[in-house]
Amino acid sequence: MNLSSTSKAIAALTPRELAVVRLLGSGCTYGQVAVRLGVSPHTVVSHIKNAYRKLDTHTAAAAVLRAIQLGLLDPSSEAVP
Repeated sequence: MNLSSTSKAIAALTPRELAVVRLLGSGCTYGQVAVRLGVSPHTVVSHIKNAYRKLDTHTAAAAVLRAIQLGLLDPSSEAVP
């Protein structure tokens, strides 16, 4: 990912997509993310597909790592209560 695509990912990731990535990073399953956000599992899948595309990744782990690298997530504060 080059600098311009990094900037685009930061600007383009919606708050809901970021919330999904954050919950996945804290260890939640797609089903748990859906319950926590009050949406259907299908909606979670849509958000994660969009986040993967914007972050240029293909897995939850890679998306979380990229978000941390971009400063979108703080790994020290991502634990689920």
